[in-house]
Amino acid sequence: MTPALPFAGIDGCRGGWIVARWDGAGTLHLTRVTTIAPLFEVPDAPHIAAIDMPIGLPERVGAGGRAPERLVRPLLGMRQSSVFSVPARAAVMAGVGPGDETTRYRAACAAALASSDPPRAVAKQCFHLFPKIAEVDHLQRSRPELRTRLVECHPEVAFWAMNGQAALAEPKKVKNRPYPPGLDLRLKLLAASGVPVDLLDAQNARALGAGLDDLIDAAACAVTAKRVAEGKALRFPDPAEADAFGLPVVIVA
Repeated sequence: MTPALPFAGIDGCRGGWIVARWDGAGTLHLTRVTTIAPLFEVPDAPHIAAIDMPIGLPERVGAGGRAPERLVRPLLGMRQSSVFSVPARAAVMAGVGPGDETTRYRAACAAALASSDPPRAVAKQCFHLFPKIAEVDHLQRSRPELRTRLVECHPEVAFWAMNGQAALAEPKKVKNRPYPPGLDLRLKLLAASGVPVDLLDAQNARALGAGLDDLIDAAACAVTAKRVAEGKALRFPDPAEADAFGLPVVIVA
């Protein structure tokens, strides 16, 4: 009999998502999925899933983005650049609207400039995440019961929590290439949190069509899911804010 895997960590990768299902002890199962909705449509759906993707989109954006981004960045030291500012809902939706990529990017930037103070356009790296942000937004708006089961996290904040609430000294990547000392540090923190890390290697990453850092980040999100289930998660801000559709605006760790 397959053991129950109540916790899930979800991290975006090219063309889909890496899902790390974990039983909180010695069993970790890694899969790649195209969309996340089916994860919650089966009898063995995770009880709690933590996803590295913004949930809760602002109508307007001030300097530094949403409250969650402003609160967690100072915790991460040299890693704080990994936390990007989420643009307004109008910008995200313009970026997934009709037209080719250039048309959509221009529309997103125009909407972002009109809904930010000071006015700010959209970075290309952030723009490429818009389809995934919109996917999660649609799922949470159409299925309100998932709002307490699918929560927003951030891998570097998860590792900060695992590291005794201290910023990590090593990055995951240097010049956009994997950095072994940083990956090894994160694997050690996962192992110390009880995650079986034997599957988190380059061979499995290649088999799943993802990077090793994607697998490691998904596992970190699974640790956060377990902390949520146990009532141990930290929330930024606490209490959570909500967007215009009632979606929670909070990063948990």
